[in-house]
This record gives sequence, C-alpha cells and structure tokens, in this order.
Amino acid sequence: MRGSWIIKFMFRAFLGIGIILMINQLLVDRNYFISVRANIFSFLTSGLLGLPGVCTLYGIAFYSFL
Repeated sequence: MRGSWIIKFMFRAFLGIGIILMINQLLVDRNYFISVRANIFSFLTSGLLGLPGVCTLYGIAFYSFL
C-alpha cells in the first residue's frame, strides 16, 4: 500500500517535470517568454496534484506575466 503511493507520486512528479520542460521549449520556440522553472516546488506540485498541478503552475505564471 505505502510503496504504491510512492511509486505513483514519483511517476506523476517526473512526468510533470517532463511536461513542464516540453511546454517551456514549445513556448520559447513560438517566442513566448513565459516559463515555469523546474525546481523542487514544481516537482512536489506535479507529484501531488498531477496534470492539474502543472496547469496551475502555468496559470500562476501567465497571471504574473500580466
């Protein structure tokens, strides 16, 4: 039980960081200079919340850009 939660957390976290890096590269290629940094905060957010957490990080980044 405990091990499966840790495995799910790590999977979501690494997948979330991968998605963040891909979206950052896509935005730079299209000359949008908004990015979410890959750090421990984004790792924990994507690990705990999954894809909605990644979307929240980008929502905060877009809001702070305005």
